Amino acid sequence: MNKILVLFAHPAFERSTMHKSLLDHIKQLPNVTINDLYENYPDFEVDVEREKKLLSAHDVIVWQHPFFWYSGPALLKQWQDLVFEYGWAYGNENYALEGKRIFNVITSGGELEAFQKKCFHNSTIRDFLLPFERTAEICKMIYLPPFWVPETEKLSNAAIAEYGRQYKDLLTLIGDSDLNDPKLSATTLLNSLVT
Repeated sequence: MNKILVLFAHPAFERSTMHKSLLDHIKQLPNVTINDLYENYPDFEVDVEREKKLLSAHDVIVWQHPFFWYSGPALLKQWQDLVFEYGWAYGNENYALEGKRIFNVITSGGELEAFQKKCFHNSTIRDFLLPFERTAEICKMIYLPPFWVPETEKLSNAAIAEYGRQYKDLLTLIGDSDLNDPKLSATTLLNSLVT
């Protein structure tokens, strides 16, 4: 069974019904560790050695966060800057995370149709996630497509619960899968594997 580390970053988690549902659905999975960055580091003083140990102990890494202004929350960026150190995560022939799978689980207020070429944002969601993808590639990790929950402010309680179920099913699938299975990377969104 593949061990999955969820790096959860939400600066206003108490106001997020969607992220609460997502976490509630996965918190009992035996192979999943949830690392709540804002809970653990309210002062942004990231314990780099603790984080490196967590990363090393897991096969799959998930960046779970709201998609704010075309990026992730500030603490997630701080975490990346500090933890993905030169000489440990990349460079100088040291790649401690090489071969690990990594992907984003994101929520947005914007709808799916707005994230298309020649539409409101004039780019796809994958275009906006390119910094995450390049970070993974530089560290010789394997970046998988994202799991995305769009239009969060318009979702019914039933839809919120359904996305939570899909997320649980996705992490169960990844936990039980051969990580070299091409189906994990052969889709635009990981949502398609569980809908």
